[in-house]
Amino acid sequence: MCKNFSLYLLLVSSLVIVIFSNPALGQEYGKLRGFVTDSTNGEALAFGNVLIENLNIGASTNKHGMFLINKIPANRTHEVTVSYVGYKTKYISIFIKSGEMVEIDITLFPLSIELQTIEKIGEKVIEKNATDISLERISIKQVEILPKGVESDLFKAIQFLAGVRSTGDISARYYVRGGSSDQNLVQINGIDIYNPFHALGLFSAVDPEMINTVEFYKGGFPSEYSGRLSSVLSVISKDGNKKRFSFKGSASFLTAKALVEGPIPNGSFIITGRKSYSNKILKNYLNDKILPVDFYDLSFKLNYSSPDLLKNAKFILFGYASEDDLKYDDPARESINWRNGALGFEWLQVYDVPIFSRLGISYSKFDGESLPNESNVKERKNEVDDLKFKFDLNVVYDNRDELGLGIKFQAIDTKLFLQNTLGVNSSVERFATNISIYSKYKFLRWDDFGLDVGTRYNVTGLTSNGGGVFEPRVNLTYRISPEIALKGAWGIFQQELTTLSDENEVISIFEPWIIIPKYLSPSTAIHYGIGADIQVLDNLNFLVEGYYKILHNLPIINDEKIVESDPDLISGKGESYGWEFKVGYGFNPVSISTSYTLSWAYKEIDNYIYYPNYDSRHALNFLLEFNLG
Repeated sequence: MCKNFSLYLLLVSSLVIVIFSNPALGQEYGKLRGFVTDSTNGEALAFGNVLIENLNIGASTNKHGMFLINKIPANRTHEVTVSYVGYKTKYISIFIKSGEMVEIDITLFPLSIELQTIEKIGEKVIEKNATDISLERISIKQVEILPKGVESDLFKAIQFLAGVRSTGDISARYYVRGGSSDQNLVQINGIDIYNPFHALGLFSAVDPEMINTVEFYKGGFPSEYSGRLSSVLSVISKDGNKKRFSFKGSASFLTAKALVEGPIPNGSFIITGRKSYSNKILKNYLNDKILPVDFYDLSFKLNYSSPDLLKNAKFILFGYASEDDLKYDDPARESINWRNGALGFEWLQVYDVPIFSRLGISYSKFDGESLPNESNVKERKNEVDDLKFKFDLNVVYDNRDELGLGIKFQAIDTKLFLQNTLGVNSSVERFATNISIYSKYKFLRWDDFGLDVGTRYNVTGLTSNGGGVFEPRVNLTYRISPEIALKGAWGIFQQELTTLSDENEVISIFEPWIIIPKYLSPSTAIHYGIGADIQVLDNLNFLVEGYYKILHNLPIINDEKIVESDPDLISGKGESYGWEFKVGYGFNPVSISTSYTLSWAYKEIDNYIYYPNYDSRHALNFLLEFNLG
């Protein structure tokens, strides 16, 4: 093997390596790897910048705060600049030895004024050939500064993004680029959450206090994600304060919240909880009508890492639970209850080669039921049990190319119990497994061009026609100048779960999940996307994206069902397309962000075309932020 050939592994496609130097052959090299964290609590700082300015070599931290820079000229000292929005920039001198990996942990100090102008150090270099079309990275600070209805809410924040719709100001349910709400995948630490809403969809069940980072794909998401047609929302929760024990409590007109965190031997923990104590404020959303909702959500996370047990390994145990009760004092009204539960274990391992792997085992459960009491509503109950095993392996070569491989085993059991108008009970029960593998290769060796090409292969599917299916995907970026980048994406996506919901309901009363029946084929979508990212000035950015989405085999409720033998669902199709424009301007103390979306969406059943209620032709969002200091 060549003396200077090295092999690297990344944290699941979220570490970006950028090297622009072209040293002479035979020169000796070393590597630099490390983690960037907050000095006050030890939390990982995701998507920060690490730059060796004199070499024009840089890297961005991934969602776990890790960075890697390879092929650094050895046997000399280099000045490294580490920057992160809202933190004091740090300058470090590091001596690089030939053929060795230098490991360093870097802590950054928060600035006394939190809302600072975004620092541009190394930004254009690091993101030069990133294949990130339709990807939005959302910080908790962005969620907190947005106008609030009652309190900060992640899903309400998403609705401010171009291409995202809601059916009204009162709902946190969102619709992405013409897709229905059940086509959105929501994950917390890699675990699927099936009903992440409180109060019949008025608020998100994801407490902002638990959030560290958020990645939101509006389409064209890479091959490591599967199971949905429209979007992916991936939430990584906080690890907990590694420096000291702390407690935080707060209250709004709706809920009371608490957070406890602190260090444990070789690790940390965090516990968050939220409980509603009054629903009077909800009258403002429902024309003075009472919605007697009582809900809570609870999460915990334990992190352990000890070199005595296993070097460069991190073990994570995460749990989440939420519950909503809707009970009227009037016995003539139905009662509704739904619960989410999730438990997951992760083993993250970095080997000295170096190689990185991730092993995740998780269990997610959803229960929902509607009890008629003395009303005329029929009894309904829904259960979903989801057990998932996933293994990911990522490799980075010296030329900056990346290879990703993974396998997923998922076993899902859905049960739906119904009572028809004649009082006859019926049930729809399905247990099925999905085994899928994925691979992808990212060509990042060229300074101005990046290409991410990959595919998933479903060995077996949840439905009879879901197995033996490929889902190819391509994302690319071409930078025609330092200020202008052209981007594109294409992909095929498959979904084998659906909800039975009325699209005309602003507030969904009962929305059960089922595996698509055997008499229907799984839903598929084809995404096309193009875009341009233009840095007009250092503090002025313009972004435009166009998309076209074709939907096949959409399961739609059969409104013409007459007899019991008629199918509950029939197959339809749809299309959506549009343009999204975004302008961002920041010059301390003023920050302005505005977006405009022009879009169309429709569905078709038996040659009959109709437009869902989230089809909105024009949408304009404008946000002005003024920092008082």
